[in-house]
Amino acid sequence: MKRDDRTEYNAVRMRWQRFWHYTRPIATWLLSIALVAVIVILAVSFVLSHYVSAVDPDDPTPYEVEIPQNASASKIADLLYHACGEGEKGLIVSTASFKVYVDFVGKANGLKAGTYRLSKNMTIPEIVDVLAEGNPARRTKRFTVPEGYTVEEIAALLMREELLSDAGAFTALCRDAATFAKYPFIAEIKNPSDRRYVLEGYLFPDTYEVYADATPEEILNKMLARYYEVYTGEWVTRAQELDMTRDQVMTLASIIEREARDADDFTKVSAVFHNRLDRGMKLESCATLSYVTGVHRYTFSADEQAIVSSYNTYLNEGLPIGPIASPGAAAIQAALYPNEEYLAEGYLYFCNGNPNESAALIFSKTYEEHQANVNKYRQYWG
Repeated sequence: MKRDDRTEYNAVRMRWQRFWHYTRPIATWLLSIALVAVIVILAVSFVLSHYVSAVDPDDPTPYEVEIPQNASASKIADLLYHACGEGEKGLIVSTASFKVYVDFVGKANGLKAGTYRLSKNMTIPEIVDVLAEGNPARRTKRFTVPEGYTVEEIAALLMREELLSDAGAFTALCRDAATFAKYPFIAEIKNPSDRRYVLEGYLFPDTYEVYADATPEEILNKMLARYYEVYTGEWVTRAQELDMTRDQVMTLASIIEREARDADDFTKVSAVFHNRLDRGMKLESCATLSYVTGVHRYTFSADEQAIVSSYNTYLNEGLPIGPIASPGAAAIQAALYPNEEYLAEGYLYFCNGNPNESAALIFSKTYEEHQANVNKYRQYWG
């Protein structure tokens, strides 16, 4: 390299070195800022997706949450986290994320008491906005479903209470297994479309309080949730001991509920049906024929007993395809714990006595005894 070229090269290199000397801190600072920004963006994205976003963006099911007066942010967070019941995801991912968010946006002390309908597809900011805005008091109504009511009888009751404007919309929902598949006891039902109503038997008889403008789906959710609370772990274990599914228990309990009017007869009727099932005998329950025909009486003709229906226990062996009514706790208990004496002694029959004198049933072990009882009391059945 010539002397002049070398001199020019050294001069250029010196200029670049001086330039880099002055700009390197700025470049390093800018690079650090960019790196921090990326980390912040990733962190915010992670927090939003894991702690602030909706628990389930695809689930609009409303859940009722009661926020009491003077509730702290911690108390409200706990209510939201457990709002959907034991074993279910709540309305928020974690209580800590809710408390951090309300503190960050300055609304920790601005959340108002009231009754709210919230869902899992709401984000924490959306929930906080609703709670901060508050809601006016809404009129409520109470109704009582007696033990042994069918879906259609419940619909008629709700019409009388002016909680339904269309009974057909209510009963149509009771056929819709997909809408209520979030309940494991509904999801596990086999061939739900073959039943008259897939929810039959699971609308627990009790007294309920709902908003006067509650939708049919909200009413059904409340009744199904109550059933889920009532059906205890002890009953689950006992059903397994009897080698019965929950649905079989509820089906048997519904028949017991409709057959026995005297509470003392529940376990005896259960023993008769357990004995008949064990012996491969048909149940021959008039209650199931009443469900098929819509007619309630003590006896049915041979033609009626021959009606083709998966609910007809005069025609088909074993239990019917599903429950025929909503049994109460006593009937469910009886289905699981039949009378030990009547089981051991092999009672296989029962009939009504004189209903004008007593609701108690008359039980017998043999067909001859049963026929003698029928001939004795038939005159009172009207």
